[in-house]
Order: sequence, then C-alpha cells, then structure tokens
Amino acid sequence: MPLPPLVEPGPPLTLDQLARASRHLLLPGLGSDGQRRLRAARVCVVGAGGLGAPVLQYLAAAGVGTLGIVDDDVVDVSNLQRQVIHGTDDVGRPKVESARDAIAALDPSIVVEVHPTRLADENVDDVLGGYDLVVDGTDNFPTRYLVNDACVRLGLPEVWGSVLRFDAQTTVFWGRPPAGVPAVQLRDLFPTPPPADQVPSCAEAGVLGALCGQVGSVMAVEAVKLVTGLGEPLLGRVLVLDALRGRWQEVPLRSAPARSAAPGPGAGQHVAGPRDVSPSAPSAHASSGVWSSGAGSSAPAPHRTDVSRGPGVPQVTVDELAALLADGDVYLIDVREPAEAAAASIPGARLVPLGTVLDGSALPDLPRDREILVHCAVGARSLVAAQVLRDAGFDATNVEGGIAAWLDAR
Repeated sequence: MPLPPLVEPGPPLTLDQLARASRHLLLPGLGSDGQRRLRAARVCVVGAGGLGAPVLQYLAAAGVGTLGIVDDDVVDVSNLQRQVIHGTDDVGRPKVESARDAIAALDPSIVVEVHPTRLADENVDDVLGGYDLVVDGTDNFPTRYLVNDACVRLGLPEVWGSVLRFDAQTTVFWGRPPAGVPAVQLRDLFPTPPPADQVPSCAEAGVLGALCGQVGSVMAVEAVKLVTGLGEPLLGRVLVLDALRGRWQEVPLRSAPARSAAPGPGAGQHVAGPRDVSPSAPSAHASSGVWSSGAGSSAPAPHRTDVSRGPGVPQVTVDELAALLADGDVYLIDVREPAEAAAASIPGARLVPLGTVLDGSALPDLPRDREILVHCAVGARSLVAAQVLRDAGFDATNVEGGIAAWLDAR
C-alpha cells in the first residue's frame, strides 16, 4: 500500500543539486518536491559492509542530505570482494572513515555522521533516535534484533536485507507505523534468533559479491520510496532471491496477533508469537545466515530429540539418523547443490537442491504418505526446506548439523 512521505521537503535546491538530480527531477511522483525531501532526510545505515556499502553509495548519489554510518569494524582485504565502498588503500582503516571519505568524493555536500561503535542496549536508542529511517545491513543476529527492537520503540521504519551464498531476502519493517498502516517487524518474520551453532556466517559459507550489490540496490530504492512517498514499499512483503536461478519470490508477512508494541531495552531475548504468513508461500530465510522461523504445528515423532530449532520443525540428530538408516526404509533428501553432493554424501540420500523446493518444482516427486528427512551442509538450508515442505503439507524433519555433523560423528 502507498505510504505518506516520511520527510517534509527541505529548502529549494541549489544549482549544483539541481544538476546532480536532473534525472530524478524528470520522474513522475518524485520531481523537485521528492528531491527536496531526500535532501532533508536523515537516514542511518547500520553496517558499512556488503549490504551497507551499495546502500550508502546509492543513497548518497540520490542526494540524501544526512547519512549516518554505524560500524565498529576495520576494512579487511577479504571485504573488498563485495564491500565496494572501500578500496585497497583503506585496508586497516575504520569502515566508517573509509565510507565517509567515499561519500565525500561522490558528493561533498552530503553530511555524514559516523558512529564507530558497537550497538548495545545502552546506546542503540541514542544512536538511532535522531534519524528518520534506519537501514539494517548488519551481519549478526544479536544486532539485527537489537536494531529491530529499537526501531519499534522509536517508531522508526526499517529497511532490512540479508544475503548468504547465492540467496537473499529483503523487506521493510515498521513496528509502530502511523494510524491505518499495518505494523510488521522482524519478530513477525523470525520470532527469536536462531541458536549460534545453527547458522553459518558468510566467512564460513561464502557469499556472491555481486549479490550484495543487487540486494543493496533494492534496499536503497526502498529507502528512497519511504522518504518520498513514492510507490508501494515492501512493508508486509518479503522478497526472496535465488540468484543462481534468477528468480524472485514474494512472501506475504503480517503482524503476529499477540505482541508488545514497544519492547524495552534488553528485549533481544523477548519471545514473540509465530509469524503469520500465507500457508502456500515459501518461508523466507535470513542472514548473514539462512534460517527459517517456521510456523508448523506438528509435534516431533516419539523417537525424535524434542528440539525446536525453527519453531514447529522437528529435528533429528545425526546419531538418530544413523539408527534410522540402519533400520532401513528412510526417505532422506539432500538439499545442497550437485557439486557439494559429489564431494561427500550420506548413503541413501536423494539430491533435491533447495532451489527446487523453494520454487515448488520438486514437490510433485516427494512422498506425502511418509516422513521426509532433510539434510544439507550444516543444517541451515535443510531447516528452510523442511519448513517449506511442512507448509505444503509434507511430514518433514530437519537433520541437525547436516553432513558436517554426520562426518564428524563417523
């Protein structure tokens, strides 16, 4: 649904600003009025990494008047594969300083406010409270939930994105929007953070560098739309991208029925109700890491370890899997890619890549009259696949730890 502009128009544009924004000024619905809103806007980007880099570049190029940058890290040579706002000469420098200098080189009239700090309960409201909009490009779960909860308390809209390997997702959250606008936040999509050992990081699993630019550009567009009131933001819709197959999917997202409107400081451990999404839609996965919140209701079978890693998805350990395989008649699927399966596999596993589960093409060939055990490399992709299958009416169970745990136990 269209939303009112976040920011009132600022002063008339200068000649230099008019020249820089000449292509924006031609756009219906944006024009001079929208450009003045961008110049008056204060946008905080949390994380100057893979997603934050293209977001900062495009928001600066778009003419956002004040950009905040929150990051306590320094540039590493391994960052340069995807964090394109930094260069080789910046290795070892604080990311906030490198990003600030890159923005100044692009448009010296942009005001850059740097926050070389790690967000915590004690400072998050003070850091974010002075902005109109927050863009979350962070790569760890505690900060993601910290930022979300602060935005809910402060009534700030939040543009959110995540990437891992060849997959990504992005959306807009607004936990306390104006009257008449549906409220939705991160805890409606993923009620609680996944266990630390459940999800691999980009350093462990890898990420396609260009994918960060692709998703970061979408996030920048959403920020521009929110500031100017242009188009329909992704509020209540999650875009899920399978880059290898070149496919976007849209997952509807609604607010959980029972939730505190404004979690207080320290609410990172707040347990919320399950997300409320269309049963026919594939579950989204989050990052930096891929995991699903789950919405299934089936209880674990009696022989299962009663663990809810992704609420509603029953789990089986690799030791339990070995016992089941010894008993025979196990339907085990491997949702990794063919090259991964060729390197190592669990005996008897059928290869069903995750992309074919997400797009539904694999579903007609899977049995509906028996339990399906799902494994991947470390248990993250299989958790997504198991939830998608359960949403589609299959009896699916996740193999905890994936083939990595299987090989460790052998």
